[in-house]
Amino acid sequence: MTANKARFRIGIDTGGTFTDIVSVDSDTGAMRVTKVSSTPANPAVGLVRGVNAILDAVSAGPGDVLGLAHGTTVATNALLQGDIRSLGLIVTQGFRHILEIARQSVPEGYGNSYFWVKPERLVPLQFVREVGGRLTFKGEELRPLDEDSVRAAARFFKRQRVEAIGICLMHSYANDGHERRVAEIVAEEYPEATLSLSCAVLPEYREYERAVTTLVDAFVKPYLDRYLKRVHDELGSLRDKPFLVMQSSGGVASADQILRKPITTALSGPAAGALGSAVIAEVAGFPDLVTLDAGGTSTDFCLIEKAKPHLTNGGSVGPFPVRIPMIDIATIGIGGGSIAWISREGHLKVGPRSAGAVPGPMCYPNGGDEPTITDANLVLGRIPPALIGGGIALNIERSRAGIAALAKRLPGNMTPEALAHGIIEIANWAQANAIRQMTVQRGIDPRGFALLSFGGAGPAQSPAVMDLLGMKACIVPPNPGNLSAFGLLAVDWRTDQIVTKVMHEDSVDLAAIAAHYAALEREATETLKRDGIDPSRIRLAREADVRYAGQSMEVRVPAPGGAVDAAFLAQLIEAFNAAHLRTFGYNYAGKQKIELVNFCVSGFGVIERPSMPKLSLATAKAAPKGTRPVYFLDHYADTPIYDRATLAAGFRLQGPAVVEEFGSTTVVFPDQTLEVDPHGILIVRAASVPSPFVGQGSGDALP
Repeated sequence: MTANKARFRIGIDTGGTFTDIVSVDSDTGAMRVTKVSSTPANPAVGLVRGVNAILDAVSAGPGDVLGLAHGTTVATNALLQGDIRSLGLIVTQGFRHILEIARQSVPEGYGNSYFWVKPERLVPLQFVREVGGRLTFKGEELRPLDEDSVRAAARFFKRQRVEAIGICLMHSYANDGHERRVAEIVAEEYPEATLSLSCAVLPEYREYERAVTTLVDAFVKPYLDRYLKRVHDELGSLRDKPFLVMQSSGGVASADQILRKPITTALSGPAAGALGSAVIAEVAGFPDLVTLDAGGTSTDFCLIEKAKPHLTNGGSVGPFPVRIPMIDIATIGIGGGSIAWISREGHLKVGPRSAGAVPGPMCYPNGGDEPTITDANLVLGRIPPALIGGGIALNIERSRAGIAALAKRLPGNMTPEALAHGIIEIANWAQANAIRQMTVQRGIDPRGFALLSFGGAGPAQSPAVMDLLGMKACIVPPNPGNLSAFGLLAVDWRTDQIVTKVMHEDSVDLAAIAAHYAALEREATETLKRDGIDPSRIRLAREADVRYAGQSMEVRVPAPGGAVDAAFLAQLIEAFNAAHLRTFGYNYAGKQKIELVNFCVSGFGVIERPSMPKLSLATAKAAPKGTRPVYFLDHYADTPIYDRATLAAGFRLQGPAVVEEFGSTTVVFPDQTLEVDPHGILIVRAASVPSPFVGQGSGDALP
C-alpha cells in the first residue's frame, strides 16, 4: 500500500505464551490484530515477527508506521529468575545491615512470625559496603564524604566482578550531593559497572524501601538494556520510528527515558491491559468493574472504579517491595497453560506450574506431557480444534489420553470429561477467590461490579466466574486476546516526580511547597519535551502523601492546581480526610493534625486515543456456523457455534452457545444470555437479568 504519510500505530504485548499485536489506522480508526508465538530465549524475535505479520495483514510497509508501543515483562522476569549474586550495595557507614533488618511486618497468612522465614536478601552481606559521611534529614552535612572509603568499595566490587551497584545513602532524598559524588568516583574506578542512585530512582524517605527499589533498578538495568538493543537490531528499517515502552504507572515513555530508570517497567505488561479495560469500561457503560486477564501462564486482576484503575505506590516484585507508582494489579498462577497435577496428599491441583509457550499444552504440536487447562477445555468441547484462526491445530486425542491417565491416579473412576470439568472448576474458584480478596477485603460488594474478561484464556471461563460471585455481567471486548496490546495505544506518555519534605500542619511553609511543586513541574515538563512532546499536549497533575501526625504510613491524594495558599491547604486536608475515610472506614477530621510527607507531580503527554466505532444494528438473524458437542454439568449437549464477526449490534442469544474469534473463545453457559452492544462488546448475564437492548435490531436468537 502506498500512503502519503505514516498512519499506523502498532502496539506489541509480549506474554509468556503469545505475543499480541494491534495496529490502528490513525486516519480511519480501523483496527487489525494478530498473534505470534513468543520466543522466550529472545523475546525480540517474536516481537519483530509480530510487527512484520501485522504490516503484511494491512498491506503496509515501514514507511507507513507512525510509531510502536511495547509492554514487556523483561524487568520482572530478570529479577524473579536471575542470579542476584552480581549485585552490590553502597550505604552510609553504620547501616550495613539495612537489608538484613528490613521491616518487622510478616506476610499475611503466617500469623505467628515463628513460622515465617525471611526471603533471601537481594544482596548478601559481604557485598554491602559502607562509606563515611553523613547528612541530616534536612540535607545538611554532618560529616563530609570519605572519598577514600568510596574508592575502596569500588575497587572491592571490581575485584569481585560485581557488575551492578546500587547507591543508597542516608537522607539523599534531601541532598543528593554525596550520592552523586559516590557515583562519580565509582565510575572513575570501575567504569564497566552499572550504577543506580536512590536520589534518582526514589528520592523519598524510608531507607529500606528506597534501597530495595534502587537495587531492583540496578539489577534489571543491564537486562533491559540488552533487550532493547536486541529489539533495535531486529527492527531493521523500523529502527528510526518512535519506540515507546509501557510503565507500571500506566503511561508510556521513550526507550531512552526507560533506560534511565528501568524499575518503572517492573509490572508494565499487566498495566497495559488495565488501561485498555478502562477504555472499554467507559464505552460499555460499566464504569465499575474487575478486570480478569487470563493468559497462558497467569491471571491478572485489577479493580476499576469510575472507569479508572486503582494505583498504588506500595507494590512488590516477588518478595521485594518497590515504591514506584504502579497500577494495583493482583496475579495468581492460573492460565491456559497451567498444569493439572496431584499433590503428595492425593489432591488434584491446578497451577502455578505452567507449560508456557514451550513445550505448551499436550494438545499443541510438540506439546508437553502433562494436561493443562487448555487440554481440559478442548476435551469439554469449549474451544475449537484449532487456535489463532487455524494457525495452531490441536490434538484432542492426546489431551483426552493425558487427562484419562491423570484420572486413573485419583479415586472414584472418573471419566476424562468429569476430571476435565473438575480442573476447570478449580481454576474458576481460584479466580473467584482472588476477586473476593480484591473487593470484599476493601469493603466492596462484587455483586455491584461487572467482570471484564480478556486474554486468550479468559472468556472461555469468565462467565462461570461471574456466576460464582453473582456479578452484574461479564464483558468481553472486541479482540479480547489482544486488549493489552490495544491498551498500549490508548495511554498517554507519563513521567513521575517526587520529593520528600515532612511538614506538620502547624508549621506548613506554603512558599516552600510552591517552590517544590514548581521544581517538580519543570522537571516533568522538560522530561516530556526531551521525548518530543509538544508543550501544548503536556498536562501536569499534583499529588501529595499525607498522614495524621503520629501515623507511620501515608495516603496519596490529589493536590489542587494553581496558587499554593490557605485555600490550597484546606482543600488538600479535606481530600485527605475523605480518602482516609474511604480507605479505612474512619477519619479524624477536625480532631487530629496532619503531616505532609511527599510532594508528587505526574506529567502527561496527551495522545489521540483510538476510537471504537459503532456497529450496524442487526437486520437479519445471525445463524450459527455449526454445532458441536460441548460438556456442561454432567453431559454433552449439541451447542451452536457462532463466528463473532457475524454478530451485529443488538444481537441476543440464550445459552448454551460458543462464540469464536481470532485469538479467543467466549462460552455462554446454560441459564445465561449474551447480547452485543452498539460497539460490538459482548455482554453476558445471568438469564434472570433483563437486557437493555430489547427492541434493538432483529438479530434475536432468543426463543
